[in-house]
Parts: sequence; structure tokens; C-alpha cells
Amino acid sequence: MNEVTQEKLDKYFEVTGKALNKVKIVEKGEVNFKEAGEDFLDMATRYYQDAKHFQEKGDKVLAFAALNYAHGWLDAGARLGIFDVDGDNVLFTVDPKE
Repeated sequence: MNEVTQEKLDKYFEVTGKALNKVKIVEKGEVNFKEAGEDFLDMATRYYQDAKHFQEKGDKVLAFAALNYAHGWLDAGARLGIFDVDGDNVLFTVDPKE
């Protein structure tokens, strides 16, 4: 499939809307940065591999979606400080190093 249908777009809006409504901010907790980083990187790598798989199958829409998920995991990790991206605000939504 190489077309974003209204049905597919509606599905993604529904899923993301439900996720946004479900999220609760955790005020305090302990994060193991090494474990979190490994998990975020693993998820990004898996979505990147999924994107390759979808592209090989000719499904450009799902390949594109999977690439965005992959980059989202990387970007979230960079923004949280789990990944050191050397202030690269072109590839990531972080403040540049001065």
C-alpha cells in the first residue's frame, strides 16, 4: 500500500488520542539511565528494522510510520538525556550545546 487512506489516518488519530488521554505524569521515581537507554535504543532499532521489512513488502505507508516511531524513540531518549547527542538540534529536538 502506498496511500494514506482516510481510514488508516482515522485509526492512527484514534490510537494516539487514546494514548494521550491515558498518559499520567509520574512526579517522582527512579530511572536507571543505562537500562532505559538500552530499552529506547532497542525499540528504535526494532522499528527501523520493521520499516525495512515494510519497504521490502512494498508498503511505503507502514515503512514511513515505522521510521517515525523509530526516530520518536531516539528523539525522546535524547530529550530526556538518556542519549548523548552532542547538542545536535538538527536530528533531535534538543537545545544545542554552546
